[in-house]
Amino acid sequence: MFRRLPPPDKREPCALTIGNFDGVHRGHQALLGNLVAEARRLGLVSCVLTFEPHPREFFAAGKAAPVRIANLRDKLEALADLDIDRVCVAHFNRSLADTPPAEFVTHILAEGLHTRCLLIGDDFRFGARRGGDFALLQQMGPALAMQVRAMPTVLEAGKRISSSLVREALAAADFPRVADLLGRPYRLSGRVIHGRKLGRELGFPTLNLRFPHGRPALAGIFVVEVHGISPGRPLPGVASVGTRPAVERDGRPLLEVHLLDWDGDAYGKLARVEFLHRIRDEAHFDSLEALSSRIAEDEGAARQFFAARDRAARP
Repeated sequence: MFRRLPPPDKREPCALTIGNFDGVHRGHQALLGNLVAEARRLGLVSCVLTFEPHPREFFAAGKAAPVRIANLRDKLEALADLDIDRVCVAHFNRSLADTPPAEFVTHILAEGLHTRCLLIGDDFRFGARRGGDFALLQQMGPALAMQVRAMPTVLEAGKRISSSLVREALAAADFPRVADLLGRPYRLSGRVIHGRKLGRELGFPTLNLRFPHGRPALAGIFVVEVHGISPGRPLPGVASVGTRPAVERDGRPLLEVHLLDWDGDAYGKLARVEFLHRIRDEAHFDSLEALSSRIAEDEGAARQFFAARDRAARP
């Protein structure tokens, strides 16, 4: 993975596709599978060019940024699982946004990435004021020894599988639907960091995970299982995702997880939080006593969920 264009001694001719790939859902997976197959057929490295921050976040310019399905770590892991050879994460800034389309093709795609085969959606737009399009790529490709091919749209029941569909399912906390669209359970991951330790003071110690970029695509209180803390088994818990209106006003999104019947040192560990069921929305409480009482109710709801799931799983 490169945080910028590969250095000259690391550049290899590649088959490339470009996109944000938020969530790396089944539609993305089908397209990326085509990329890997084409790269192998042509004897090229398979490469994905993506952006950080998301261009829509950059252009939000202080307004509410669009929500994200996955953080960068989760996206990179999902791409690695698809056998992508190389991922280049371009820093999306004013300079990149203002790059003339022809310069983007010549200096970034052809020279910077050594693209020999570009697979892209025929509605792809790029460069300053989104002035570049598929027709320009086809026009410039031959002189740059770059084949340009359209990637087919992936449909399910006549409807395109998209990140928007995943966001809608997450907003509704329809986790079976999310898992179907992603081809895997919905998880968010991050390193456990030190927080204010307010949960411990209230009798409900929590694991704290920050979102380094963007806003998560869901908010509220959830039943979860946490992977990566206890070897060999997921741990049941209750998670809060959001900006903690009950205790703070800084607006920074945070994922907090209270593990049921577990106590130990998790600082620095990579936790993967799998979402199972939504309990309620975030809320403001007038006192810490009211907050503590509601957390106890949330824990009870989570225990009921796990007990019912265990009963249903018995023969």
